[in-house]
Amino acid sequence: MDKPKVVLGVSGGIAAYKACELLRRLTESGHDVRVVPTESALHFVGAATWSALSGHPVSTEVWSDVHEVPHVRIGQEADLVVVAPATADMLAKAAHGLADDLLTNTLLTARCPVVLAPAMHTEMWEHPATQENVATLRRRGAVVIEPAVGRLTGVDTGKGRLPEPGEIFEVCRRVLARGAVVPDLAGRHVVVSAGGTREPLDPVRFLGNRSSGKQGYALARTAAARGARVTLIAANTALPDPAGVDVVPVGTAVQLREAVLKAAADADAVVMAAAVADFRPAVYAAGKIKKKDSQDPEPITLVRNPDILAEISTERARSGQVIVGFAAETDDVLVNGRTKLERKGCDLLVVNEVGERKTFGSEENEAIVLGADGSETPVPYGPKEALAETVWDLVTHRLA
Repeated sequence: MDKPKVVLGVSGGIAAYKACELLRRLTESGHDVRVVPTESALHFVGAATWSALSGHPVSTEVWSDVHEVPHVRIGQEADLVVVAPATADMLAKAAHGLADDLLTNTLLTARCPVVLAPAMHTEMWEHPATQENVATLRRRGAVVIEPAVGRLTGVDTGKGRLPEPGEIFEVCRRVLARGAVVPDLAGRHVVVSAGGTREPLDPVRFLGNRSSGKQGYALARTAAARGARVTLIAANTALPDPAGVDVVPVGTAVQLREAVLKAAADADAVVMAAAVADFRPAVYAAGKIKKKDSQDPEPITLVRNPDILAEISTERARSGQVIVGFAAETDDVLVNGRTKLERKGCDLLVVNEVGERKTFGSEENEAIVLGADGSETPVPYGPKEALAETVWDLVTHRLA
């Protein structure tokens, strides 16, 4: 079978060196990659490097190999075009249809999915002109990844950092898997919670659960690849931030509630995949609880945590908002799931059987998605990414 053809555009920012790692991941995973840098990009990484890593000649001009009409053919034959980094200048040219070099010509002729990974200083990213250009590109169907927050050029820190190459690769892989499908979550804001809350007993101990956050992160990555603006509220995870996702770290159930309510105010959908503790200790010990010889420990009194899923389902922040909950059950999965769906008042409930060696920490999952309309959508055992795709399919249907 022919290898999927990917065009890797590289524009002139210091983050261009990171595109070498993205190129390596794409080629090693079986993609035929043609690198199309801008003239400015070659000041950071030379043409010889791109040629050696991709196995293809590299040019910035439409005048090279004119008989092959590269300014038309490269875009026409591509299965995916990804630009990383995409500078403010490149976003402006793409939004306004300029075509003054080989990369901008390629973007105009491409009829395949386009992924743009911006990288620039915070002030440039937040400028109204850049935000208008990003909105225009997203409206046309391009997947514009939100930049990461972190160290920028020099001593500056803020939003505008290129996401890690491995995470950009994950977005590209998901977009390629969907083919030429228009990003169906473009223009939507979705909120996903992930991980497990921890309720402190004292400065060194807590009540927690086994949730790794992998299912929530799969939901966030998949939504980003489908064009959504994603807010991921992460409770005690050890996973890398997904590309194009705004991550809000939290610890306890109360903190998670505050973050969810804030993010849900303008969200089209909220997916509560986090394992939220039902109870917390009534008293927090300011010092470490000591073990005393020949004495049993004092009983720990628990109090209820807020029911976040029921709260946001009952008091929706906006009309038409879709709410999805998760139910981890150990027995009578469907019976308990239906009861919980009715009690919580959400639109969809993802029900799965869990245990010490089931689901938690695994790369796979199996579930049934119950709908408030009486529907049941089974998702067979497989990658958590597959369950994420099914959930978003059901959400987009309800949003439509």
